[in-house]
Amino acid sequence: MTGPKTNEGATAVGERVGTRATAKYVRGSATKARQVLDLIRGQEVQRADDTLALTERDMGQVIRKVLASAVANAEHNDSQGRDELYVAACFADEGPTLRRFRPRARGRATRIRKRTCHITVVVARLSDEELDRKRRREDAQRPGTRRGRGGAAAPSRRDRVARSRQAAQRTAADIAGQDAEELELGDEVAEDVTSAEAPYGPGSHAPLADGSAPEGYEIKGNEDSMLYHEPGTRFYDRTDAEVWFATEEAAEAAGFSKPPSQQAAEDAAAEALDEAEEDEAEEAEAEEAEEAEEDEPEEATAETEEDEG
Repeated sequence: MTGPKTNEGATAVGERVGTRATAKYVRGSATKARQVLDLIRGQEVQRADDTLALTERDMGQVIRKVLASAVANAEHNDSQGRDELYVAACFADEGPTLRRFRPRARGRATRIRKRTCHITVVVARLSDEELDRKRRREDAQRPGTRRGRGGAAAPSRRDRVARSRQAAQRTAADIAGQDAEELELGDEVAEDVTSAEAPYGPGSHAPLADGSAPEGYEIKGNEDSMLYHEPGTRFYDRTDAEVWFATEEAAEAAGFSKPPSQQAAEDAAAEALDEAEEDEAEEAEAEEAEEAEEDEPEEATAETEEDEG
């Protein structure tokens, strides 16, 4: 070759760019190999390996082996880390063509060309700026960080609710102009009310250590949906109680409500009961009217007999 290998990123003859691996005389055309190589050119090694693993073309498995060989050469020969490498260049050159013939009609023959190619993959180290961006991106996606999915640093809903209540109490105390002693007393009362035993005021109780209900508290409350469920209802056995209530009034005073389906059923039952009572009242009125009509002819007959007598 008289000039630099530009597809490798070289700018001078004989310049070596990155670490390479070559597979020669691969049974397959260079055109098919180039279609797969275009998918990984310029990508990081791990992403390129994942792309080749999910490629449905058979040439993808051959190129994946060449990529693994190039990474191994960079690790053992150039002492470079796998996480710092990317695919700097990849190309496929034409190899020798095997010529075969297939017999056809009338004594003729058709040529069969079995193509081969030489696949080359070159890996190089990422620049310092790209490595810094990669590390920041990995730190942002790590579970322990704030942006990580499912991070442990994210505050729980119960802690947020407790802090909101404390902030509201402090604001109310400032507006009312209470002095320091009254403010401390209010904080103590609020802490007693929102303690572990009565998190939602009188009539509420936190679950016991084993998760069971305290004595006298049979209504389950769910803090996520802010609904309460009575014993014997549809969702009572399915609900994990986060707070227990003694009465419905205590649950509703704490801001909890019945499930919409149960409320609708109760409203429908109340309407049906009201309609039944109205029907009974109408029937009673109709019976009274009939009895009154029956009594009127008897009284008229009695008066007529008296006049004749």
